[in-house]
Amino acid sequence: MRLLSASMDKTMILWAPDEESGVWLEQVRVGEVGGNTLGFYDCQFNEDGSMIIAHAFHGALHLWKQNTVNPREWTPESVISGHFDGVQDLVWDPEGEFIITVGTDQTTRLFAPWKRKDQSQVTWHEIARPQIHGYDLKCLAMINRFQFVSGADEKVLRVFSAPRNFVENFCAITGKSLNHMLCNQDSDLPEGATVPALGLSNKAVFQGDIASQPSDEEELLTSTGFEYQQVAFQPSILTEPPTEDHLLQNTLWPEVQKLYGHGYEIFCVTCNSSKTLLASACKAAKKEHAAIILWNTTSWKQVQNLVFHSLTVTQMAFSPNDKFLLAVSRDRTWSLWKKQDTISPEFEPVFSLFAFTNKITSVHSRIIWSCDWSPDSKYFFTGSRDKKVVVWGECDSTDDCIEHNIGPCSSVLDVGGAVTAVSVCPALHPALHPSQRYVVAVGLECGKICLYTWKKTDQVPEINDWTHCVETSQSQSHTLAIRKLCWKNCSGKTEHKEAEDAEWLHFASCGEDHTVKIHRVNKCAL
Repeated sequence: MRLLSASMDKTMILWAPDEESGVWLEQVRVGEVGGNTLGFYDCQFNEDGSMIIAHAFHGALHLWKQNTVNPREWTPESVISGHFDGVQDLVWDPEGEFIITVGTDQTTRLFAPWKRKDQSQVTWHEIARPQIHGYDLKCLAMINRFQFVSGADEKVLRVFSAPRNFVENFCAITGKSLNHMLCNQDSDLPEGATVPALGLSNKAVFQGDIASQPSDEEELLTSTGFEYQQVAFQPSILTEPPTEDHLLQNTLWPEVQKLYGHGYEIFCVTCNSSKTLLASACKAAKKEHAAIILWNTTSWKQVQNLVFHSLTVTQMAFSPNDKFLLAVSRDRTWSLWKKQDTISPEFEPVFSLFAFTNKITSVHSRIIWSCDWSPDSKYFFTGSRDKKVVVWGECDSTDDCIEHNIGPCSSVLDVGGAVTAVSVCPALHPALHPSQRYVVAVGLECGKICLYTWKKTDQVPEINDWTHCVETSQSQSHTLAIRKLCWKNCSGKTEHKEAEDAEWLHFASCGEDHTVKIHRVNKCAL
């Protein structure tokens, strides 16, 4: 007979009665020492008592397993983790090997597959927490494989780059080649990041900074007892997903740039396919505040301000060929901006208004939440709270006319619920689309995801152009509104390495129910 207790002092104690006196004594004590975490709320045995689990603040789970050789020794184990509040945005890396998410729990989290040598099954785990913020995070965009930009309920965009220790651990956990990962990275990569005692930004930690840190004895002799104990970064090579205390302390990414320019809280951000331009927008109630700002991702200088919408721009998307920028807004309209041909590549790209809708020409009667492009850059899709999904086009990048009238080229699809996310599959080849059909994932406010295919027909009006393929069951759906859908890049190298990927498409979803889900779609079933 044993008793397990959890406490706010960051420990769990396993009690058992003494055989002679019958007094209950402490047998095992597990928990955390130091750090910025608080105590445990509750604890539980597994069925045979060989494992104990506790849950703490910030939705964290802590698992310990009993050593079979030495029963008094308990070791921490990998356990599932995730956001403890709504997940607002997610993005795949360009190679499709990991996912980065942001949420209103004020954290940015990175999930990747854990490939074990003795097991064929691959499981996904949180392997890094690049950003722990003081504001609710709202959006993010990948600049390159190991660099991203995030926006929160503040006026500043922040740019983060991966440290060397993350790249090493990522390769060790996922089974990738370290030399291949580091070949395109700078030679002076920082080892990690830490938050200074009097700072709020993640500061880079280099090899020399780690070597100069005082030892425990020196720190004890010099400490006055009233100093703030800075959480120090300690590099370590992992072969399995890190525990919660490691995620909090040793997986931060250094902040390399701040982007100032918006007057209100950042709402959406996106990057073009060539990773040279970044577009961002903030909350707005006036036209001057709803401007889209374009940034150069090399110099991080403002390139242009695009003014059109009168209310908050809810989402933006560059066309795959980088010729167009699409924006949808709370004012129930969309705007399409075209990149002008510059005389020399040395000059910054300039975008001009190419097409737009107004109160008369707009098909949508409620806020337009989401938009996306077809992989051939001919058409774009919009989804709104009015339950409608509409296809617009055709967009011709060679057309030099000043005024354009791009209208709907599909029948209006009524999905039966408020649309909060739309994403078009980037795969477009004869094996999947012999008749030039586009696969469209639609996320609803109720948490359901529906898959449709759309094909342009020559009939006027368009009929039978939409085909309903499948929708998620109650167990597969989210329980609250879906915030983002994102397809895995099918042109990534990993897509051709595994035979399974030749038959399946993958897309990820996130929502207000605190969850991130990865879905597989059989190509043959579409």
